[in-house]
Amino acid sequence: MTDLSLIRNFSIIAHIDHGKSTLADRLIQLCDALSEREMKDQVLDTMDIERERGITIKARTVRLSYLAKNGETYQLNLIDTPGHVDFAYEVSRSLAACEGSLLIVDASQGVEAQTLANAYLAIGGNHEIIILLNKIDLPAAEPERIKLQIEDVLGLDSSRAIAVSAKTGAGVPDVLEALIERLPPPSGEARAPLKALLIDSWYDPYLGVMILLRVRDGFLRKGMKIRMMSTGAVQQVEQVGVFTPKPTRIGDLGPGEIGYITAAIKTVADTHVGDTITEDKRPAEAPLPGFNPSLPVVFCSIFPTDSNDFEDLRDSLSKLRLNDASLTFEPESSTALGFGFRCGFLGLLHLEIIQERLTREFNLNLIATAPSVAYRVHLGDGTEFSLRNPADMPPPDKVTAIDEPWIKATIVVPDEYLGSVLALCTERRGEQVELTFAGSRALAVYRLPLNEVVFDFYDRLKSISRGYASLDYEMDGYRRADLAKVSILVNNEPVDALAFICHRTQAETRGRVVCERLKEMIPRQLFKIPIQAAIGGKVIARETIGALRKDVTAKCYGGDVTRKRKLLEKQKAGKKKMRQFGSVDIPQSAFIAVLKMDGD
Repeated sequence: MTDLSLIRNFSIIAHIDHGKSTLADRLIQLCDALSEREMKDQVLDTMDIERERGITIKARTVRLSYLAKNGETYQLNLIDTPGHVDFAYEVSRSLAACEGSLLIVDASQGVEAQTLANAYLAIGGNHEIIILLNKIDLPAAEPERIKLQIEDVLGLDSSRAIAVSAKTGAGVPDVLEALIERLPPPSGEARAPLKALLIDSWYDPYLGVMILLRVRDGFLRKGMKIRMMSTGAVQQVEQVGVFTPKPTRIGDLGPGEIGYITAAIKTVADTHVGDTITEDKRPAEAPLPGFNPSLPVVFCSIFPTDSNDFEDLRDSLSKLRLNDASLTFEPESSTALGFGFRCGFLGLLHLEIIQERLTREFNLNLIATAPSVAYRVHLGDGTEFSLRNPADMPPPDKVTAIDEPWIKATIVVPDEYLGSVLALCTERRGEQVELTFAGSRALAVYRLPLNEVVFDFYDRLKSISRGYASLDYEMDGYRRADLAKVSILVNNEPVDALAFICHRTQAETRGRVVCERLKEMIPRQLFKIPIQAAIGGKVIARETIGALRKDVTAKCYGGDVTRKRKLLEKQKAGKKKMRQFGSVDIPQSAFIAVLKMDGD
């Protein structure tokens, strides 16, 4: 059993690209956890998609053994966390398993929106925070100015901040000593009944579900029968281990330790993130506080391009759901696209990552509808319901009011781009809450409708600020709004997959854009095809695809003109009949082009 005073549990938190994963690499190297041959950049980012995009998506844990200057060997449990706002849920789970945090701030860029959000998460979790100023090897680094900025914006004492370069390794040994001196050891009672917090779970094709947990009290050993306190499911532990960062089997996990177990669990339902695991024979009296469940804020429908792949898509989503507790999905059908799933995500990047993983890891060809948010619809009979799919909107005469979700957004931007950012927020129906300055940077807090943010807000923000602005947001309740469902009709038939909900003032503009895109993408037929955008029974935009004309008079050489006219009249009648009964197949390229519209 490891002495509790020799254990330190900490997570690494920072804004995107401030050097979390690179610092984790240096710590792993200094503690000789991997040989030089096994070492590679961002060793904890194991997914191809993480390495290609240069971002962390899943929090990773690793146990390190460190011989300190005082002669003692310490067990360091490190959790590397994501930096993007969509994965803030991963960060909050990781922080719940630790007593302290390394807060990394880029010594050239300073405090960004996610630095602020993650620092507040750590403070809320009563963490001891060690501030690191990273990238001091850069010519643009200004450590003294950034220290003042940390005190002004975050209100944290930066006098003991450690200057490091995760890339070159400068200052990293000081970080290890600071972890030993400044972070508190974990608490726990070895003789008490087992109480362990389920931090994460993922699917392994050979071992079934692997569970990452933090033991608070008691012990976990191979062969022990454990019980999930939220579901009551009983399992037998088959394997106990830690990540070093390679999975390594050990005899047992005691108080304060972080590791993994396998127990031949095959179903997602038995492993709720935030659940408490206890011993079946000697259960704990009360569960640990756990976490608030993650609530999806962006919804979109995903359909296989080949309808025969529907079952494969269901299996793939189930496996991803195992790896990602924040993904939700339910079956739905569309007249245009067949059978698919309505999925809920934490944000647009989360949606993009899941789509890419389905395509790469499971070889599926998919069509995704335009992203939307969850509205609250009030009906004339006094009832209300949550609307996640625009196609399910009741007729306008039955709806008395619609509430839309709002967010509270924090934007950090250099002051020369502030005017453009404020104009963008105002254009998106934003309300300014606060505007403060820290040196040459402005911190703007706005309330914005989520519907206005899920399309291209982030891209527009980055382009008008030349990439210098950063965004963080949190949900801020619902508000009444003048919204309308815009239906798209092709040849007078509604295409439910293209329906969307937007503010009434923007309905005509967006409807016109969709009609123009479809006109470009749908191939011409032998009859005219009207493309319309409508609210209820009122058409607000229209485009027409002209008919292909077959030359029926080609065989008429001279002769009476009435002969030609008779052939043309016969063709005209045939086209009229075609328009009544002919169906228009919309090619998938047209769907993809319109659904990638990004609200422009």
